[in-house]
Amino acid sequence: MAAKLTPLAMAVLELLHERPMHPYEMAQLMKERYVSTRVKVKAGSLYHTVDRLVQNGFIEVVETQRDGRRPERTVYAMTDTGRDEFVVRAQHMLSTPAEEYPEYLSALAVIDELGPEMSITQLKHRVLRLQASAAADKVVLESVVNEQRLPEIYWLDWSYASARRAFELEWTRKLIEDLESGRIRFQGHCTPQLNLVTEEDSDERKTS
Repeated sequence: MAAKLTPLAMAVLELLHERPMHPYEMAQLMKERYVSTRVKVKAGSLYHTVDRLVQNGFIEVVETQRDGRRPERTVYAMTDTGRDEFVVRAQHMLSTPAEEYPEYLSALAVIDELGPEMSITQLKHRVLRLQASAAADKVVLESVVNEQRLPEIYWLDWSYASARRAFELEWTRKLIEDLESGRIRFQGHCTPQLNLVTEEDSDERKTS
């Protein structure tokens, strides 16, 4: 039984729906199309994924190209088996919510252990980074809508990712407000300082 198609494998097969191509061209197109917003793309992992797709019979070599002194490039195309597997996997991914475990959830779970000052400081750092991402999203939106004039069906993945970042930004801002106002109280760091003066010490102070 073939291994389940990973998001990166799906991205490769998505490109090969258009035409046969070599991995370098795949990497360039992924960069141009902001595929990194949904898939972790590295040269090593891309070539490894291509090799696995070949081993599973989902893609095949159709030609090799040589441009001057540059290394020979292998061009791949999708097989009928690969196309069928792509459709099955895409249907499942579209219909079935995946169990995903973002690091932010783990961080939120330990806020009380970090304490008010450290937690709020780090959350404010997160807000700054999310604001930068939101600004970058506007630049991308300008590009795909006004410059490239891409039909919206081609950037639904980016649209979803952008909306999720925007939600996280507003949610985190509200969390900071709630923590600073005391509406959400820290439990491990809000206990009043204990009075460590003993009865004997108190009597001594009264008579001194």
